[in-house]
Amino acid sequence: MLKRILAIAVLAASPLQAEAFCGFYVGKADASLFNEASAVIMARDGKRTTLTMQNDYRGELTEFALVVPVPVVLQQGDVKVVEKKIFDRIDAYSSPRLAEYHDADPCAPVPMPAPPMASAARSDAAVIPKGSPALGVRVESSFAVGEYDIVVLAAEQSDGLEAWLTQNGYRIPAGAGRALRPYVRQNMKFFVAKVNLKEQGKTGYQMLRPLQFSFESEKFMLPMRLGMLNANGPQDLIVYAMTKTGRVEASNYRTVKLPANVDLPVYVRDSKVFADFYKSMFAKQALDEGHRAVFTEYVWDMRWCDPCADQPLTVDELRTAGVSWLAEPTVAPTTPPGPPSPPGNVRRPPPANPTPAVTLTRLHLRYTPQTFPEDLMLMVTADRENFQTRYVLRHPWTGRRDACPQAADYFKEVARREQDEAQILSNLTGWPLADIRAKLPKR
Repeated sequence: MLKRILAIAVLAASPLQAEAFCGFYVGKADASLFNEASAVIMARDGKRTTLTMQNDYRGELTEFALVVPVPVVLQQGDVKVVEKKIFDRIDAYSSPRLAEYHDADPCAPVPMPAPPMASAARSDAAVIPKGSPALGVRVESSFAVGEYDIVVLAAEQSDGLEAWLTQNGYRIPAGAGRALRPYVRQNMKFFVAKVNLKEQGKTGYQMLRPLQFSFESEKFMLPMRLGMLNANGPQDLIVYAMTKTGRVEASNYRTVKLPANVDLPVYVRDSKVFADFYKSMFAKQALDEGHRAVFTEYVWDMRWCDPCADQPLTVDELRTAGVSWLAEPTVAPTTPPGPPSPPGNVRRPPPANPTPAVTLTRLHLRYTPQTFPEDLMLMVTADRENFQTRYVLRHPWTGRRDACPQAADYFKEVARREQDEAQILSNLTGWPLADIRAKLPKR
């Protein structure tokens, strides 16, 4: 099915406290955990927005089209077709992840602390339908991009737009006219894309490639209301927003950081258990907020990561994702890289000649038509503090209890720590505490 965001498908005939962002990365929870999740990439620079939409339509291509409200008339140079792998890369880089540590030998001599190290300096040819004056619909532009035939429409009233789409071979979901009405009142245009089967056959792709378009507008928003027409229960949306200034947040809904950087029982290392944990944790947080909040999953300067679930995007990949300011001078990030990482870490520091600053914000929301009655309005902040949904596993030392006088006290502390970890896991997910404790090692 076509993911329900931005558009309507229309049918044509981590001792006991977590260190600061280091450790060995051992697993991630990517967007594929959420079967009904839509994903968009947004690059925002001043008034310019570049929006990339991922389609997962699985029906007959002859029955696919996309309708997206846009603030201005788009021309052919404003629209591109990109490869789906850009979504895979940005998802892998920013996914919630596990990091693990191994306790030191409690019997080993305590080393003298090393003097503090100075941080390294950082720089930062289609058949085009005609308009209908009688219906108040005008075709403002028309062109072909890749496998898509595109028209951009202006409409004076939603009923006329609905009628035009119907007359031109589109079967509109029930309630489309009502959903279109607010956009018509705002004098927005309507980007309509259909598949050109001949051109699709030339691409060699089985799935439709993402569409990307750029425009200038004072508003930084996602017109998500249209995507609720065929909603069947809560839907998920993941937004990958990139700016050169700082974090992105919602301006008309509450923005909340998900619980992160807490210790969990070691058995969560199993990939299936971690997936179940993250899904349950997110579901509980979303429900506790009444499905009315936008959750922050990740904020980071994309020139580095700690730990890395995947390599940061290359300059070429950033450009593909719509970042348009790469030729500008570098800007030093405000958040220092933190303490040196232990051996085996996969932290990637910024390169010697770093690319210009790109701050990635990953937002995740679960919503219904009743809980999100307005389109998602976004704002760019000056906040560049790094944040990630990282969860920590602490492996106990594997020596004997009688190895030294300190060992007995150490294992008592481990047992207490494991009980705390179980309680945290239960609080985050709602899982029964007794069930979690039953899976802990016997001490």
